[in-house]
Amino acid sequence: MEDIEIECVADAEIGDPVLVEGLPGVGHVGKLAAEHLLEECDSQLVRRVYATDFPPQVNVDEDGVADLVCAEFHAIETEGADLLVLTGDHQASSNEGHYRLTDAFLDIAEEFGCERAFALGGVPTGELVEEYTVLGAVSDAELRGELEDAGVEFRPDEPAGGIVGVSGLLLGLGKRRGIEATCLMGETSGYLVDPKSARAVLEVLEAALEFELGYEQLEDRAEEMEEVVGKIREMQEGGSGIPDDELRYIG
Repeated sequence: MEDIEIECVADAEIGDPVLVEGLPGVGHVGKLAAEHLLEECDSQLVRRVYATDFPPQVNVDEDGVADLVCAEFHAIETEGADLLVLTGDHQASSNEGHYRLTDAFLDIAEEFGCERAFALGGVPTGELVEEYTVLGAVSDAELRGELEDAGVEFRPDEPAGGIVGVSGLLLGLGKRRGIEATCLMGETSGYLVDPKSARAVLEVLEAALEFELGYEQLEDRAEEMEEVVGKIREMQEGGSGIPDDELRYIG
């Protein structure tokens, strides 16, 4: 196969859609958020992206059927805005791969007429989070106002070390293409899959794009994590703590 192959699954009539990216990263925040959008809204799979920059593996479904790993674009129509949602199970395995894939993703976004993009992800705190703050980064300072009105915080030099992976490159490469790009990062411990952080990010996206979601499925996932969180708190209170692994933001 070629280094990158794009499969046209279907065409969708969506007007001026907003690109929404949610790939695996810290706390799986962005991926959880994107999956929830697809679960809650009527969506249509429109593109698959295969690449040699993804890990050399296949996914096997419940029937034992294997498929090559890929990224997917889904079209969604909401009352507030049409969305083109990018998600998948993997990011690229090299620096060059991140650039190649992000360029391909932006090509698809431009094909559908996207002039605005939101990258969704998590930013690690290294400790359990009680109040979920959403941090923001934008490709243009003029985008800050409406996001601050929606509760997004902009902190100097945060996240430390910048934003790497597709989420960061959507801002950097998107800006060079004239796309208004925003990254929404929910605070998360960095140790756990974090449905509550995903909800905090989605609530900001709702406010910015003026549409509504239900959250029952994310609430169910959050309840499943409570037992794990309880055990971690017991460890912290007992003085054993959580292993101090190095964390960085990968969106």
